Amino acid sequence: MAKPLLEVSDLSVDYPTDAADVHAVKEVSFTVEPGEFLGIVGESGCGKSTLLFGVGQLLSPPGEVVGGSVVFHGHDMVRLAGEELRSVRWRDYSVVMQSAMNALNPMKSIGAQFKDTLEAHRTMSDGEIEQRSAEVLRMVGIDPVHLASYPHQLSGGMRQRAMISMALLFTPQLVMMDEPTSALDVVAQRSLMSKIKELQETLGFAVIFVTHDMSVVSRYSDRVLVMYAGEIAEAASTEEIFERPRHPYTRALMSAIPSVRGPRRELLGIPGSPPDLAHPPTGCPFHPRCPDVMPECLSVDPPLYPVEDAEVRCLLYTEQAKEAV
Repeated sequence: MAKPLLEVSDLSVDYPTDAADVHAVKEVSFTVEPGEFLGIVGESGCGKSTLLFGVGQLLSPPGEVVGGSVVFHGHDMVRLAGEELRSVRWRDYSVVMQSAMNALNPMKSIGAQFKDTLEAHRTMSDGEIEQRSAEVLRMVGIDPVHLASYPHQLSGGMRQRAMISMALLFTPQLVMMDEPTSALDVVAQRSLMSKIKELQETLGFAVIFVTHDMSVVSRYSDRVLVMYAGEIAEAASTEEIFERPRHPYTRALMSAIPSVRGPRRELLGIPGSPPDLAHPPTGCPFHPRCPDVMPECLSVDPPLYPVEDAEVRCLLYTEQAKEAV
């Protein structure tokens, strides 16, 4: 079988502080196949963005990868630095940040920022730069006349599209996106997501898409990782997650989403808050909020159990996992 495009193994990220080390990501493993759309979901503070930045080697101090590997194109990204990392970044993989207004330089036009990116990674003439910049803007449905525009002159949706087009300047094989639709209204969100999916299918790149919006991943992703307290709580195909959510946290997330189909039902929130990752609870990190909590959950931190076509970090599936073996 062909190797995955990306293979993340036991990745751990800490934020050391004077009071205590914050274990933001704890031994997370997953793969991404060529052309796959992987959604990563969970509440704010569950480690989604930190995981993405750890994979892309974009962590800012004091954040640091303290364990594991990220193998991309045969290279362990964790052990690359300087020019080695720069030769891979943007050309082979790129990142679309959460807030385009903050990610784009307000003092430079869109065209100038595209030019800086192209010149940083490839030797090109001014004519080639202008041609490629216009080409990627057209890909996302923006008239190239806006290469002369500054970020504040564009709408929120156009700024996000400009960020996506910048990420595609070198046609990378992997594009990582950190909640690119969070600041958009539902109409702009739908338009942007449709464009992302269209580009992905046309150009063939893989996507890692971080979001707190379950409805977005239900429509566009191939596979889903549900994160809680820096760990994967459940992993399965999108269809499996939405048809048969197994982890109590996954089911709770589903219960908080309104549906436009089927009978009307009461929306249920999740009581409490995600744990303090500097001082996590003993046992299963979800047990203080879990409706299915058992006495052993207070002391046993479960592994990821294989359950049919899914992986679930929950003691409810201990016996089922043993039977499968």
